[in-house]
Amino acid sequence: MAWQAPTRSSLTLLVCAFVPAGAAWAAETLVVGTRASGMGGSGEGAFVAEIVLLLLVGRGLGEVLQRYGQPAIMGQLIGGILLGPSLFGWLWPSAQHLIFPSDPARKGMIDAVSQLGILMLLLLTGMETDLRLVRRVGAACFSISATGVVVPFICGFALAQFLPDALLADPTQRTVAGLFLGTALSISSVKIVAMVVREMNFMRRNLGQVIISSAIIEDTIGWLVIAVTFGIATNGRLQLVPLVTTIAAVALFMVFSFTIGRRLVFTLIRWTNDQFRSEFAVITMILIIMGVMALITNMIGVHTVLGAFVAGILVGESPILSSHIEGQLRGVITALFMPIFFGMAGLSADLTVLADPTLAMLTGALVVIASIGKFGGAFIGAKLAGMSFKEAIAVGSAMNARGSTEVIVASIGLSMNILSHNLFTMIVTMAVITTLAMPPMLRWALGRLPVGHDEQQRVEREALDEYGFISRLERLLVLVDDSRIGKFTAYLAGLVGGGSGMPTTLLQPKDGRMDRPTDSKGQERTLKEIKKGAKKSARAVKRIEDTLVGKVHLTARTELEATGETIAEEARKGYGLLLVGLDNVLTADGAFAPALNDIAGGFDGPLCLVLNGGNAAEKMPTLKAGTSILVPVNGTQVARRAADLALALARPNRARVKILYVSQTAAKGRRLTSVSHSREEAVLKDIADLAGRYGLHIDTAFHTRVTPDKAITREAAKGAAIVVMGVTQRPGEDLFFGETAGAVLAACNCPVVLLASARPKHDAAGAELAA
Repeated sequence: MAWQAPTRSSLTLLVCAFVPAGAAWAAETLVVGTRASGMGGSGEGAFVAEIVLLLLVGRGLGEVLQRYGQPAIMGQLIGGILLGPSLFGWLWPSAQHLIFPSDPARKGMIDAVSQLGILMLLLLTGMETDLRLVRRVGAACFSISATGVVVPFICGFALAQFLPDALLADPTQRTVAGLFLGTALSISSVKIVAMVVREMNFMRRNLGQVIISSAIIEDTIGWLVIAVTFGIATNGRLQLVPLVTTIAAVALFMVFSFTIGRRLVFTLIRWTNDQFRSEFAVITMILIIMGVMALITNMIGVHTVLGAFVAGILVGESPILSSHIEGQLRGVITALFMPIFFGMAGLSADLTVLADPTLAMLTGALVVIASIGKFGGAFIGAKLAGMSFKEAIAVGSAMNARGSTEVIVASIGLSMNILSHNLFTMIVTMAVITTLAMPPMLRWALGRLPVGHDEQQRVEREALDEYGFISRLERLLVLVDDSRIGKFTAYLAGLVGGGSGMPTTLLQPKDGRMDRPTDSKGQERTLKEIKKGAKKSARAVKRIEDTLVGKVHLTARTELEATGETIAEEARKGYGLLLVGLDNVLTADGAFAPALNDIAGGFDGPLCLVLNGGNAAEKMPTLKAGTSILVPVNGTQVARRAADLALALARPNRARVKILYVSQTAAKGRRLTSVSHSREEAVLKDIADLAGRYGLHIDTAFHTRVTPDKAITREAAKGAAIVVMGVTQRPGEDLFFGETAGAVLAACNCPVVLLASARPKHDAAGAELAA
């Protein structure tokens, strides 16, 4: 019988069977091991047992829920509930008390990890907070978030005033408890909302961006409210002077963070990335930044979560932070700290108290009030923003997800002895029910919303960014001299990096053009060219995409010699592209000079060479409206990258881009078939779609019965300002891009930009690339 892959249902059944059995086996093994080793007093065995069980059960249940379209976080929270007095403690009390002791000294070990987990979770939440998205969406998200916070907050605060004294840890702190309950009811979970919106492919839809932006604003407001509430709770009662002082301190902290603090965080991350050679140095610096900002908020009398959250926002906005480093940090938080924190939160909840009919009814009322208040508030805000009835329904459904945020708020209230364990259990139950109900509600609501023609075009354009070349660059390394080609290359570098505020490092050799040293004025001229290109590119993005772009972060060095060793030393800091513009780098026979071979050998990534064609005039061209950039293509990935680069250069200057499709099959005299025509059309359509992403239109040309190099030089002779070619580096010690590239360089009457793939580590396969 042939083997068949397990279905989702069978895998789910296996996980469901494994989790309880595994938990029971682990518990028995750890109980016996703890007793046998005599660690009952030290707590080390219990500490390890707690971590193992929380990870095991939380991950298993999270996997089950995620397979059925529910947030994995809820599996971790439910896993903690099951390991607490609600199930594990009810079935096997002695084992539960041994592994999860109530002794303060032993309980403090896992509590410390859990509290660190809160800070780590808020750091990750801040890193995922995209303030640029909020600015791009506009006023609609502010209307939704305002009513979506105020209405449920009032409901929660009012409900606290009517709760029995038995549900409050301190009945005299009813006002503060009302603030905690109101906050718990009013904040949506950005992570869970984003999960469903992304799953439904609505992340790029207008409504999807409004929903995410509203959740981001709500989250930010919520942590500010919690910071102020913490200050009130610390004072013991509501007092005007301490309240004003706390609000002023929070406001001053926020202003400092997003002005001086932002630049300081950027500088620290960049310095660490560039100067440290040890592993994960940037992650260590991020954790230090988080800790320092958490301490600052603690010193001003508000909770440390605000400092961690703001630190996450600043770290996430850092232009030097690579997706690789961010992924490593996210992995640690998601794999370790999140299951422990949510598991510990679930352990604090005791669902057996809901056997009391009064508490069960109050919990039901809390769920109803929370749902109606949140849905109604967001619905009102959406209607005030001019949305349709169906869109308002979708917004209200999305904002009703709580989950992680409410659990954190409730945990803080419990640790401060503001919320009783029973009220904490009610809030956790409300968070679980509303969060599990949200995904199917939002899927149903979003499924009823059609997409308009204009929005569909925008979504398709933005989807191109996922596999684009320029859009995925994170850092640019530029090596130029003080020659005309060097200044022109610097200007092109500004055009490339300015569209996204890309950090750019400029290297200039000590000996300048080899016959004239680079002085301070020469460096200033070069930097001026980069800045000029960057400003043009940023203005183009603002004009076409209505998006503000930050300034390019420039670093200039002239003390280094341009050798393979110095390039390799700089390249280890992480660059996506090396852009080279040096004079006299071609020998008399058309080969590349040894100095350029050495430089290219020190960089393993994509290489971009800006070269003068053999028949080019000494004066560099001026890119402006109407000038033409020629891009030869043949359907390969390197050719598409070259088209992407050419479009990035053309957009700020509104230059024309001409795509020349070169058919090598036709050049060899073979007859064109319908298959080759369809391939040509597919290639040109793909590049036309890419041009639409840049807000440009392209001209196309198709040459047959001629060799690729002649086709390119003939088309360039018609008035092209520059030629941009995608080429492949061939194996060997010297730079070689094939006969076509060499012939074009020798015959072209304008500058030629060669965008080369990464240096191969083994023999390349395939035919020579014409473009």
